Amino acid sequence: MPEPDAATAAFEAQRPRLLRLAYRMTGSVAEAEDVVQDAWLRWQGVERAVDSPAAFLTRIVTRLCLDRLKSARARRETYVGAWLPEPLVGAGEAEPEDDLTLTLMMALERLSPLERAAFLLHDVFGVALSDVASTLDRDAAAVRQLAVRARRHVRTAPPRYAIADAEAERIAQAFFAASRDGNTQALGAMLAQDVVLHSDGGGRVIAFRNPITGLARVLRLYAGLRRKPGAEPARLLRPMLIDGLPGFASLDRGEVLQTTALAVEDGRIRAIYIMRNPDKLRHVARILAQETPGSPH
Repeated sequence: MPEPDAATAAFEAQRPRLLRLAYRMTGSVAEAEDVVQDAWLRWQGVERAVDSPAAFLTRIVTRLCLDRLKSARARRETYVGAWLPEPLVGAGEAEPEDDLTLTLMMALERLSPLERAAFLLHDVFGVALSDVASTLDRDAAAVRQLAVRARRHVRTAPPRYAIADAEAERIAQAFFAASRDGNTQALGAMLAQDVVLHSDGGGRVIAFRNPITGLARVLRLYAGLRRKPGAEPARLLRPMLIDGLPGFASLDRGEVLQTTALAVEDGRIRAIYIMRNPDKLRHVARILAQETPGSPH
């Protein structure tokens, strides 16, 4: 093992990458931070020289994530309502440097833990197939098949459409204003015919248990919310990129913090992802509180 200062420096150089990997594996910012902390403790206990800290730590983090995914799958069987990944708002060490949007994160949920690991390690993080096989304790042929099956599932997800920051902010603000006001004419001009709305409250706050599908149904939903007696209008906190998608944080009726991410394809919003579960918004609340004292946290 290198001297303490050198060991710390070697780990810190890998931390951003390890956080990205752990988040992509688990779909949880909090779990990613816990996994990387566990990896740090194991790194401190290594008593031999490590030729490649990057490969060694990637192996540790992947195996820790696989252990967590086993229990996560059991928890999701009893999860109340729809499950969405925690929103990553493009701030902090876990900021993504890959092309995986929230839409693609949803596609990863259809994979087995081993398929997810094989796809992320090889296709996203560029780990050699032989090293992936060593990490997963499988032979190379088996890992190749895992990656092939994973790609087949992921290809069904809509591709990422690059949107300039200014345009992403314009889309987010326009959607927020139209949805807040129940302006179905403006919303109809922004939404695709096959738009799908997903919301995750985790049983903690009110959310739709099932996706709302189709332009007509989504428009009726927003029109109905606006007509709700005694409803206070939502307040925009700020636009933000959420897993690479245009979006925003807002305070909904009753001062409930939520994030909304918008998947845009061919100039139309094809999917709306609303996170309302306070357990999954703690890191967002921290970021907002740091930016504006007095924000919800």
